[in-house]
Amino acid sequence: MHRAAGRAGPRIALLLALIAAAAGTAWHWLGPVTVAAAPPLRGPAIEAVYGSGIVEPEVMVPIGPKVSGRLIALRADEGDRVAQGQVLARLEAEDLAATGADWTSRVRLGEAELRRVEALHRRKLAADADLDRARNELATAAAALRRARELLGELELRAPADGHILRRDGEVGALLRPGDNLFWLSCCGGLRISAEIDEEDIPRVTPGQTVLIGADAFPGQVFEGRVQEITPKGDPVARSFRVRIALPGDTPLRTGMTADCNIVVARRDDALLIPATAVVAGAVWLVRDGRLVRQAVELGAGGTDSGRVEVLSGLAADAWVVTEPGDGLRSGRRARLHGGTVP
Repeated sequence: MHRAAGRAGPRIALLLALIAAAAGTAWHWLGPVTVAAAPPLRGPAIEAVYGSGIVEPEVMVPIGPKVSGRLIALRADEGDRVAQGQVLARLEAEDLAATGADWTSRVRLGEAELRRVEALHRRKLAADADLDRARNELATAAAALRRARELLGELELRAPADGHILRRDGEVGALLRPGDNLFWLSCCGGLRISAEIDEEDIPRVTPGQTVLIGADAFPGQVFEGRVQEITPKGDPVARSFRVRIALPGDTPLRTGMTADCNIVVARRDDALLIPATAVVAGAVWLVRDGRLVRQAVELGAGGTDSGRVEVLSGLAADAWVVTEPGDGLRSGRRARLHGGTVP
């Protein structure tokens, strides 16, 4: 009899453990779940078309030599502000200088020859043809000298307008030829963004629309621009159109920066907004009469706060929405909010 009682003890303990485990499991799956919930907010919602772009000057002028020569002096560098006519660089061309000296000598000889022939012509010792020949030779030499001097003047690279040196490609000692660009000058305008917009979205874009702009160089900041123009021809390979976005004169964005552009095509100031984290597979979880209810919703645009999304239908303004639904939620299960409130 004592042996039977001894064997019954472990069995009872095991049974009690199983009952406790079953009760814990049931409480986990059937008992009330604690959730964070809040009613929707009213606020502005923005419907936007996205495109990525590059900041660039409205006018960018290349500056390079018209004659071949070796770069012997730099008078400006990247980032400098320059004035129209300012000397930016100088080239050296020994052959061009020699050519100028040669034609200078020919002009002097031509002038002396013309004076001699004119004196002979006055004394009837030279024919009219001799006088014409001397005059033509002098005119030819003078024209060649003017051209040589013009080319010598091209050895100085000058700013064509007031502006800002964006880039310099070349070092002292480099040999430059016509077609080489030594400087890139931003002038005659401000900055803009050239953004690529998908061809499916371009019908919704029109000049004058507001553009909300973000850049990695300025995290957390949003800048504004305006749609300036849309290129009439799209890229058939990328299936996109280029949109020019004008920037204000005091923009901190710089040439060459990448930018995320959201072109505002619609705005609703009294939209019903919920956290984007509340939406799972096109539905939200509500706490109603102390129990969970799954509710399908139709979503619209994003809020001006990127963490919220607009609800077009399927949700009452006084509903309590579970903001971060986790695992284990099911319709009908009892729920309570953090702090003990049960809506």
